[in-house]
Amino acid sequence: GLSNLIMFYDSNCVQLSTNVDAVNSEDVAAKYRAWGWNVIEIDGNNAEAIIGAVNAAHAEKKRPTLIIGNTVMGLGCVKADGSNFEGQCSTHGQPLSKSGADYEATVRNLGADPANPWAIPAEVKELYAARAEQLKAICAARHAAEKAWAQENPQLAAELNDFIAGKLPEIDWKEVAHKPGIATRQASADCLSMLAGKVKNMIVASADLANSDKTDAFLKKTTAFTKDDFSGAFFHAGVAELTMAAIMNGMALHGGVFAACGTFFVFSDYMKPAVRMSALMELPVKYIWTHDAFRVGEDGPTHEPVEQEAQIRLMEELKNLHGRSSMLVLRPADAAETSVCWKMAMENNATPTALILSRQDIPDLPGLTAERYEEALGAQRGGYVVRPVDAPAVTLVANGSEVSLLMEVAALLAKEGVEARVVSVPSIGLFLDQPADYRKSVIPNNAPVFGLTAGLPSTLRSVVGPFGEVFGLDHFGASAPYKVLDEKFGFTPQAVLERVRLYMSK
Repeated sequence: GLSNLIMFYDSNCVQLSTNVDAVNSEDVAAKYRAWGWNVIEIDGNNAEAIIGAVNAAHAEKKRPTLIIGNTVMGLGCVKADGSNFEGQCSTHGQPLSKSGADYEATVRNLGADPANPWAIPAEVKELYAARAEQLKAICAARHAAEKAWAQENPQLAAELNDFIAGKLPEIDWKEVAHKPGIATRQASADCLSMLAGKVKNMIVASADLANSDKTDAFLKKTTAFTKDDFSGAFFHAGVAELTMAAIMNGMALHGGVFAACGTFFVFSDYMKPAVRMSALMELPVKYIWTHDAFRVGEDGPTHEPVEQEAQIRLMEELKNLHGRSSMLVLRPADAAETSVCWKMAMENNATPTALILSRQDIPDLPGLTAERYEEALGAQRGGYVVRPVDAPAVTLVANGSEVSLLMEVAALLAKEGVEARVVSVPSIGLFLDQPADYRKSVIPNNAPVFGLTAGLPSTLRSVVGPFGEVFGLDHFGASAPYKVLDEKFGFTPQAVLERVRLYMSK
């Protein structure tokens, strides 16, 4: 029921290298009418027809409108001899002088002077000057109405200003309650449940997976959008990951809301064009990606992300126009880290954030004190020590599910008299942005460094350094329960211990 949505479709029948009919014969108008749109077809080269179509679109109160303008590519283009050169593919991507048309002849054919092509006719100047005055009056009236409303509703006006400014209410993330040893997707659900009650201007979407990516924790505290009822704050996107991400971008561009969306991590492949646009436009969309590794149960290899983390973390290496990492990518190691990562995501108004979360339960990391959350705040620097050793014989590095596995390996090494430090690096990009002294204090460069990842080994290469070693997956295709895959793929404490021993022996 988005009647204020108008889409213009320039139907000029020409592509860059072929005419459209060489590749496509669909009836676009019929397709959109079948989808329930209000479809208007016009001569797109006729200004009065365009005005009439826009007015008709504004008059429509129930449906979005598609205005199909049937146009002529290169209307008025001619060759030097005055012969027609309209509708040519070459004019799609080249200037007239290189496309085959004649510039001066075309300008004359269009009623202008080639010697002074940018001259503005007097009647056009008058038209635009009159419209400028109209717009000033419209703006003044709107500002006056807004001021009057704000004076009558000071509390709502203050709230609206906070929404537009992206201001968060006070949130005590330490108070988010988690059961012991849960999957990080469930820990994320605990955070979303809290956010639903505190952040009035947050909207969450899911691509038909709310009960599996655990965004339904947010839904349970609100209602879903339905036609003619936008009182809720949850958007059922259906199996349309790219569309969902694009809509989240639109919400972020509109402003005034915190936009988040969830699906399985492997489906980030479908979303990548919109994710890249989020990064390019510096939009603070929160991407919730669960089922983060091969441990997805019996869903099979089509649902097992292996290369996806490496691909998404490339956005951490890519800087945006302001010189920041174009995306904040976070893969928390336990429930406490998940709370901290959600804190970081909600406070990040400069770039999109990715939360990469486990399907399977993960042991909580043993805290050095009773305040595991306080220790997990080290994630705010991208990486931090979770098992400190003053002079480690080896430093073990991972993020997500693999950190608790390395804690077990470190305990086995300790029994052999080998002291191992364990480091959690939920955000590789953020960690690499830290001062060199801090990075060296976390991962010393005078001792071996061993990285473990459930994805491609290249994911951790920049962290372990040129002499470090990374064990990960360089294959896909197997399907089995995750505990079987852990054993077959070598992701058990004993198997990893053997790899660390072999590496250290070198």
